[in-house]
Amino acid sequence: MSRSGGHSTNTQQLLNSHTPPSSGNVTTDPPPFWTIRHDRSISTVSYHSLLGPHRPNPILLEDRSEDSHAASQGCWAQSVALDAHTIVSGPTGIGAYVVWHCTVRTLQGGDLELRKRYSEFDHLRVDLVRSFPHAEAMIPKLPRKSVVSRFRPKFLELRKAGLQQFLNYILLNPEFAASPMVKEFVFS
Repeated sequence: MSRSGGHSTNTQQLLNSHTPPSSGNVTTDPPPFWTIRHDRSISTVSYHSLLGPHRPNPILLEDRSEDSHAASQGCWAQSVALDAHTIVSGPTGIGAYVVWHCTVRTLQGGDLELRKRYSEFDHLRVDLVRSFPHAEAMIPKLPRKSVVSRFRPKFLELRKAGLQQFLNYILLNPEFAASPMVKEFVFS
């Protein structure tokens, strides 16, 4: 047995003489599922959808900040920020509480300065849920209460973030911002 190219001559002869078996069921035609043509190709689906009689309406964006449209009347706040807080306590420290300093920028450019306690935020949320029961799940929950850590810096930072999220959601939503309880919260 001589070797050529790393293969034995018998192996080389088998490789050279190998022909596919000839049987009646071997065909070179593609399978039937390859040849079935569909009416629409992937590239024309969007095109045909656009030509159809039931085309969806386009999205319409409107700036109503300068408008007297009824839906835009509730929109009066542009942004809300909780700037700082003050811990208020008596001479003995009993009955101490935190006052949150809030700045509301109006669409007209003026700023409203609010000073609110957590309990006032809590009352506002309760009033909103009572007035808008269909939207209870949408109204953000307030940060948790804590008797033990209520004056700790980390707790106050988390509370500040939660209160700011709450106020942003309420004051920047025209349905809530136009409500009497929100106006009372802001202007009292």
